[in-house]
Amino acid sequence: MKEPKQKYIVIATENKGKAAEFKSIFEKQGLEIRTLHDFPALESVEETGETFAENALLKAESIAESLNTMVLADDSGLKVDALHGQPGIYSARFAGEDKNDARNNAKLLGELAELPESERTAQFHCTLALAAPNKESMTIEGELEGIILGIPRGQNGFGYDSLFYVPEKEKSLAELSQSEKNEISHRAIAVRKLENVLGEWISN
Repeated sequence: MKEPKQKYIVIATENKGKAAEFKSIFEKQGLEIRTLHDFPALESVEETGETFAENALLKAESIAESLNTMVLADDSGLKVDALHGQPGIYSARFAGEDKNDARNNAKLLGELAELPESERTAQFHCTLALAAPNKESMTIEGELEGIILGIPRGQNGFGYDSLFYVPEKEKSLAELSQSEKNEISHRAIAVRKLENVLGEWISN
């Protein structure tokens, strides 16, 4: 394997917890993790894409060009089948631009109020995008299947976690511990796929 030109990779987030989820797989490739906290002067990238992949690539490629290094970005959200995949890329601002979890949850419950459990299927989706200067970008997807509850359950997590029931666990995501959630989440699924192809992508 060729040595990477850079000794670090930037995770396009200010969330250190999210960055930590990627730490072990990049360490195996000899790369240190940095986040947007390490580059305070960097301008934020406006997410103008119409899909998760477009937004993730937009962030990864823009930051890779600005910093001249490898970048990993992700775009994630909730897809509800009965709502034709909505809220999708608008998950964080489903009920308004101020990104209010309680209002988002209330709107979701209102939209699905008349539907039986069998029609409340949904997926948490994550698209990861890897980019580097003079290199073809790569995207990887992960999805967690679930059902939208009629009443919130659990105190952990954030966003839609208390409404997202995971049949295989017989619990909502908000009833799982952080470690349990990290094992099965949409991001965890994508990260495992990433680990399988990362070495080859870096060396090509």
